[in-house]
Amino acid sequence: MSVALGEEVLAQEDERGRGMEPETSEDEWRKSRARSLRRKAMTASTRLTYSLRKRNTRVADCEFDSIFIEDVRDANEEKAVNSFRQVLLTRDLLPDSHDDYHTMLRFLKARKFDIDKTVQMWEDMLHWRKEYGVDSILQDFVYKEYEEVQRYYPHGYHGVDKDGRPVYIERLGKVEPSKLMNVTTVDQFLRYHVQGFEKMFKEKFPACSIAAKRHIDKTTTILDVHGVNWVSFSKVAHDLVMRMQKIDGDNYPETLNQMFIVNAGSGFKLLWNTARGFLDPKTTAKIHVLGNKFQSRLLEIIDSSQLPDFLGGSCSCPNDGGCLRSNKGPWNDPNILKVWHY
Repeated sequence: MSVALGEEVLAQEDERGRGMEPETSEDEWRKSRARSLRRKAMTASTRLTYSLRKRNTRVADCEFDSIFIEDVRDANEEKAVNSFRQVLLTRDLLPDSHDDYHTMLRFLKARKFDIDKTVQMWEDMLHWRKEYGVDSILQDFVYKEYEEVQRYYPHGYHGVDKDGRPVYIERLGKVEPSKLMNVTTVDQFLRYHVQGFEKMFKEKFPACSIAAKRHIDKTTTILDVHGVNWVSFSKVAHDLVMRMQKIDGDNYPETLNQMFIVNAGSGFKLLWNTARGFLDPKTTAKIHVLGNKFQSRLLEIIDSSQLPDFLGGSCSCPNDGGCLRSNKGPWNDPNILKVWHY
């Protein structure tokens, strides 16, 4: 899949890109930029709003005149990204698939804009992707045990919040760790987890950006802890969660907009109040721990039609095996796919 880049966008890219490439003749520079743009247009992670210097980008639509993707940037952040990009280019650490403004910004934020620490994090990420075979995981990996896993670990993406971000939900109270580990392995589950992140960046975020007409690269997460038996979480399950968190933090940083932990009892709230003292204040500000009267809070940020009925919404997805199996969202909207394939 690719996005046609019109002359208007090419002109914007040429103007903003000037002065950021090694010195060459004008003709050579233009040819180099054209080749680079063609590669980016064919790369899923840079489609639409994801190229380095695009701001308000016009994307042609086969049915409508045009779609504009709003991309408002902070001047100081843009300067930091440009500096970081130059370092990566100098060290040959910037493959086309990652030559993306928002990706670089997320990594900078994860290391508080410390260039040296961010470069190390970036280099480690590229090494991990190569060793883990991430670039081909969408094509090479098939999670045959998905249905069984879903039975013992109900989870999935369902709709978007009012700002257009994908909503991810887990029903932790229905997780059965021992049975889960009987139908899958830690390695298989981790690969499934990584594949899910790749789908998010290559499918969900671009589709959500088209639907919202603004850049989307974060999620809203809901964890339902009703009925959770923390004692039942074995060491294997605990280690699995810790490995998932490390993968996420090291390789997909700054992708959480907000997290709502609902149906939290007094014990969990006490545990949270203790744990939050050890976390970064910016992280804790994104996490909201709610009791059993959470519905109105969720409906403030998620429309009822986008929220499953078991969380106070009006959706049940009866024809799709339930909301958490439906994968409902703009990434499955035929009109969005038409734009995407254009």
